[in-house]
Amino acid sequence: MVYSLAATTLTVAAPLACDTSSAQGSEPHRDGEGVLVTGADEEMLVLEVTRADKVVVRLPRVEVGQGITTAVAMMIAEELDARLADVEIPLADARTKGNQSTGGSSSVSSLYGPARQLAATARARLVTAAARRWHLPAWTLRTRDSMVIAPDGRTATFGSLSASAARIRRTAVPAKPKPASRHRVIGRATNRVDARDLVTGAAKYTGDLTVAGAKPTVVARPPTIGGKAVSVDDRAARAMPGVHAVVRVPGGVAVTAESFHHAFQARDALKIKWAPGPLAALSDDGIRARLRAAVPRLGTPPRGTAQVEGEFAFAFVSHAPMEVLTAIADVRAHKAEIWFSSQTPMEARDTIAHAVGLPASAVTVHVMRGGGSFGRRLTFDAAIEAALISKAARRPVKLMWSRNDDTRHGRMRPASHHRIRASHKDGRVVAFTHATASVNESYGRSAKNGTVSQAVFARPVSSAPAPSDSGLYNFGRISGDSGGVELAMPLGAWRSVDSGTARTAEEIMVDEVARGLGQDPVAFRRTTLRNKAVRAVLDEVARAGNWGRAMPEGHGQGVAVHEEYGSCVACLAEIDAGDPKRPRVTRVVMAADVGTAVNPRGLEAQLMGSAVDGISTVLSAGLHIDRGAVREGSFSDFRWARQRDAPLHFEAHIMPSKGEPGGAGELGVPAASGAVANAYARATGTRPRRFPLTF
Repeated sequence: MVYSLAATTLTVAAPLACDTSSAQGSEPHRDGEGVLVTGADEEMLVLEVTRADKVVVRLPRVEVGQGITTAVAMMIAEELDARLADVEIPLADARTKGNQSTGGSSSVSSLYGPARQLAATARARLVTAAARRWHLPAWTLRTRDSMVIAPDGRTATFGSLSASAARIRRTAVPAKPKPASRHRVIGRATNRVDARDLVTGAAKYTGDLTVAGAKPTVVARPPTIGGKAVSVDDRAARAMPGVHAVVRVPGGVAVTAESFHHAFQARDALKIKWAPGPLAALSDDGIRARLRAAVPRLGTPPRGTAQVEGEFAFAFVSHAPMEVLTAIADVRAHKAEIWFSSQTPMEARDTIAHAVGLPASAVTVHVMRGGGSFGRRLTFDAAIEAALISKAARRPVKLMWSRNDDTRHGRMRPASHHRIRASHKDGRVVAFTHATASVNESYGRSAKNGTVSQAVFARPVSSAPAPSDSGLYNFGRISGDSGGVELAMPLGAWRSVDSGTARTAEEIMVDEVARGLGQDPVAFRRTTLRNKAVRAVLDEVARAGNWGRAMPEGHGQGVAVHEEYGSCVACLAEIDAGDPKRPRVTRVVMAADVGTAVNPRGLEAQLMGSAVDGISTVLSAGLHIDRGAVREGSFSDFRWARQRDAPLHFEAHIMPSKGEPGGAGELGVPAASGAVANAYARATGTRPRRFPLTF
């Protein structure tokens, strides 16, 4: 259902699970602000056509670089026949109802129906308004470039019709989205709507905001994870120029000052005695041993079968978004206002309210664009901490976590260990078992008593197969189990959550099974894949990447596939491992079937980013734990792929489809990771087992 809201300009709303077969509203009611609405506005996508010819849709998702604002603008422009430049997609503040989470590669698929229906309904009302103004049959009118056009050439802008369209309840033309055959915007490669703002610095992040009275703030943190301040001598820091406050918080000791320069100087002048954290006696070897021991046994293989087995270890990984965590908080006695980038703003608001002792209705969360996330902004450690500091300091604060803060004390992908066995007989796999163990979080499970961390998205201990088990293939009986190791570490969902490790290990095993059976890895996959769409993307990368071509010594090709989020992808990687300790991926070819690709250029960018993620986590980027502390502190030692590590050649092939959009943001990482690992194995004649390889 799509509804009209009582306003002086055309304003319509669609529930985020709207039925696109109907565009008729119900009887309106009056909300607490005196605005007539026909549904729970908090749960809706709302479109307004302003008198200035702008189409404004306040988005209940967050833009963190993935291009969701561009994709939604394209959906709206398509169905409304508006100029893309006339569509504005600001981010909505935290709501009280509905789903406002950004994650799981679900944004485009969840918004595709509601956004298109919303715009189609607005277009029908605008056309009806023009028909009444000109006394013409509505079916004779057409729309283009944010205008309604009459057969005789007369035009009326959407803005000029907005007020009269707002009064229309029954439209004279159908309010149905276009068939795909009439799409002129959806499916066309399009530059980001915010591209100019991004490259000129006009785009505003939390750090760019000026909030009255909010002073720069940093925190002195313990040398070990979960360490606590035993005593603090802050006399020297308080005496320094520009220092406004020094307060203790659960994560350390905060300094608020006139500038970040002053704040960092004062932080370094603090004399703090730290108690070690709960992991102070534990390092990588101990964690890996615990994980290995926690992997459930694989059981007895089928009689008469031969086995291919492998064990795989994956390190902790930092999210490392380019924009460091920043939050502005203004906590007063009876209300609080917070500004930060959040993938889960409703949960953040409730948690912040609990932490500072206010009702959720008294807390306002303004959602800002984020400079990257990869799952990091699902949690909101910095925002809770900023609120606690603001309350203690009795003033607004602008808190910034340094890169070192987030690398050593922020969320990270949990380390995991995998044990896989493929049982084969008469040239085919008849059983496939994948058992795994991951570090589970037992660190600050709530915001009670001032604890500033919350446990989310850690893999639970269960007896089910891993989410990306190789049911992708005709491998007979599929089974799996999982265990966990409880450690007091701040963990979080990292891009492609479980699949980024599980599928990587599985795709390495698929190559090794093919080798054991004397078959080519691509040919073996083609004969065993269940899904025709997955086979098609595999065929595409094999063709475009010239699979099987002669390679120099020390060079190799690798392939891998993945299916998730209603989409599928294949990747072919080529690697130069002439120096096995300094491998370089030279070429990546990817093909994806995501149903309708709203913006193929945005999808290509997602695939390119996932290729870099795969290169990084397979070859070089991980976190070491030394006596309860994270060794790495910045990009200088957390060795994420840089420009010199990027493939010299990258191409993405988007498979044509008329189906509903699937997910794409997290789709490519498992295939890219598996392809890079398999390319390295073929180039070096080794069997990679620990990742990253050059750790």
